[in-house]
Amino acid sequence: MLPLRSNRKALNMKLFWLVIWAGILFLNPVTADCNITSQTVTCEESGKNLSNIPTNLFQNITKLNLKNNNITLKDTDKEILQSFINLTELYLNENMITVLYNNSFCSLTKLVILDISNNHIITVHKAAFAGLNQLSVLNLSYNSIIQLDSDLFCSLKSLTVLNLQYNFLKYFHIKPSFKLIKIVLAGNPWTCSCDLLDLQIWLTTSNVTMENENSTTCTLPNTKEQVSIKTEAIQPADCKIENASLENTVTSTSAIKLQSSALLTALTANNITGNNGTHAELPLLGKSWTFLAGVLGFVLSTTLLIFTAIKCPTWYHYLISYSHRRLEENDSEMFEQEFSADTSSSPTISDRNNDDPIVILEKIHTFVPAEDGFIEDKYIDSYVTEES
Repeated sequence: MLPLRSNRKALNMKLFWLVIWAGILFLNPVTADCNITSQTVTCEESGKNLSNIPTNLFQNITKLNLKNNNITLKDTDKEILQSFINLTELYLNENMITVLYNNSFCSLTKLVILDISNNHIITVHKAAFAGLNQLSVLNLSYNSIIQLDSDLFCSLKSLTVLNLQYNFLKYFHIKPSFKLIKIVLAGNPWTCSCDLLDLQIWLTTSNVTMENENSTTCTLPNTKEQVSIKTEAIQPADCKIENASLENTVTSTSAIKLQSSALLTALTANNITGNNGTHAELPLLGKSWTFLAGVLGFVLSTTLLIFTAIKCPTWYHYLISYSHRRLEENDSEMFEQEFSADTSSSPTISDRNNDDPIVILEKIHTFVPAEDGFIEDKYIDSYVTEES
C-alpha cells in the first residue's frame, strides 16, 4: 500500500508541473518555440516582428535566436540581455540594428557565437564587444560599416573566426598581435594604398586563412584596376616617404597658422591711423621673411606716427613758451635813438628844455635790470600765472 501511495504522489506532482508548463506556454506565446530539456533551454524565435527582446524568457537559456525581427538593440534591450548570463549563442541577424554602442554585450561572459549580420550597422564603438572573453565566432557581414578601430577586437582573446564581408570598408588597420584562424573580407571596396599595408603584412605573416581569397580585391587609385588584396605590391619604403612628407606638411601648416595668428593679433592692436578712426587695410599673408619684415616695419611706423600725433601739441606749447631772446647792447642804443626821435617830435614835450628826454630815458632805464641784460617779458609772467 505504501509504494502505491508514493507512486500516486509522484504522478500527481508530474501532472501538476505539466499543468504549470502548459499554462506558461499558453500565456507566453513567445516561448512556444523553446526546446526545454533538463539542463538547458534553447529558445529559437524568428519572424515575429519583435521590436524588443522579450522580457518573459527564461534567464538560464543558452541559445537565443531572434532572427528576422525589428530589434534595434536599444538600452532596454541591453538591460534584458544582461540577465542571460548563461547564454552561449546569440543570433540577432536580419534585424534593424544601426549602431553597436559600448558594452552592448558586457554581461555575456560565456557567449561563444555572436551573429549580427544582415543589419544596417554603420558605426561600431571601440568597446562594443567588451566583456566577451569567450567569444569565438563573430559575424558582422552584410552591414554598412565604413571604418573599424584597430583596438576593437583586441579584448577578444578567444576569437578565431571574423566575418566582415560585404561592408563599406576601404582600409582596416590591424595590429600584428591579433590572432585568428579564419577571416572573410570579400565584397568591400578596398583601396590599394598605404592604409592597407599593415593588413597586407598581417595576412602574409600570420597563419590566418582568408576565405574567398581570389575574390578579395582592392582598387588601384590611378587605373581603377582590381587586384588581389594579398598580392598587390605595396612598397613599405614608399609609404614611409609618404608618411614623412605628410608629417612635414602638417608641421609646416601648423607653423604657418601660428605665425598668421600672431601677425593678425599685432595688426589688430596697432592698425589705427589717427583721429579719423580709420583702420589700415590688412595685407595678404605670406611665408617669406620679406613679408614679415614689411609687416614689422608697418607696425613700427604706425606706432611712431601715433606717438608723434599725441606728443606734438605738448612740444609746440613747450617751444612757444620759451620764444624770448637776450637783449644786446646795440639793440639798447637803437631803442634810445628811436625814443629820442619820438619825444622830440611829440607836441606835448616840445616846450620843455633839452634835458627832459635824457631824464625820461634815465627813468626808463630804471625799469631794465642792469645785471642780466634781459628785458621783461610780460607774456611769460601771464603764462606762469595761468599755469599756477
